[in-house]
Amino acid sequence: MQHRRTQHTLFTLSLAFLMFCLSAITQAEPFVEGPKKCEECHEAEYKVWEGTKHFESYKTLHKKDKAKEIVKALGGKRLKKDKVCTQCHYTMVQKDAGDEGKAKAGPSCESCHGASSEWRAVHNDYGGSKVKAENETPEHKAKRLQAAKDAGMIWSFMRYDIAANCMECHGLANPEVSGEELSKMLEAGHPLKADFELVKYSQGEVRHRFYPPDVTKNSEMSTVELARMFVEGQAAKLVSAASAMNKSDHPKYKEAQKARFDSASKALANVPEAKALLADPSDANARKLVEAIKDKDLSAQVGSLLPAKDSYK
Repeated sequence: MQHRRTQHTLFTLSLAFLMFCLSAITQAEPFVEGPKKCEECHEAEYKVWEGTKHFESYKTLHKKDKAKEIVKALGGKRLKKDKVCTQCHYTMVQKDAGDEGKAKAGPSCESCHGASSEWRAVHNDYGGSKVKAENETPEHKAKRLQAAKDAGMIWSFMRYDIAANCMECHGLANPEVSGEELSKMLEAGHPLKADFELVKYSQGEVRHRFYPPDVTKNSEMSTVELARMFVEGQAAKLVSAASAMNKSDHPKYKEAQKARFDSASKALANVPEAKALLADPSDANARKLVEAIKDKDLSAQVGSLLPAKDSYK
């Protein structure tokens, strides 16, 4: 009887341990796998990335005197090892959930589209290993898009979310960095462009739009598409700046964020759908705006504000 009790206790403990492990796996945070994983299927996009300043920065940024001064102002020693700096300037690749990430590249695929460990296998499954993209059923595509989104992927059509990622770094407004640290960075000479604009910075050297029916062509957006993207980018900037203004009392930092806020407010002034967002610059209102304009031609309202093609970065 004692032997059976012991066996039962061991079984119960083993089962509890197994459930604990399974729970830990289920709750594990998605992790960054790095651009080489993406290149396996997206060679053309990878080639575009290799020609960008984001790619080149991995080799050059840490050598610049200004970068060293900023790291020193934060109390750090090495750019690629400082946790404040690596959040925006590097792709911190992990081998598994919980591993310490290592700087393996500059900003890359997952910087915009989200850590890929949970969605990479899902997003490119068109209904079986032998089914090509052009043969995917509409029903399966809808499920695939949603499944990858649920797993953390930011699809290219989720432009507000991509813009929000851009604004965190280019607007010196990363929510994971304290106001004190951001203020020190600005004071030490870290750039902050109040006029950073999504169309100008996404349709130049980083553009990678290889879509069916011609997946060999890096297609350009129409004026209607560019107008919507412009509004989505300004909405992201407005929300980002509104939040960042409250992060620090540092005069120079508050002034810089106010300049971003004013710039976005002015750009959205002639968009009727932006009224609620301008009154209350929240993420929820920004998403309502994006939903409201998804099928609209806003070129009459903001067309004159679109950057000239020869000004694309």
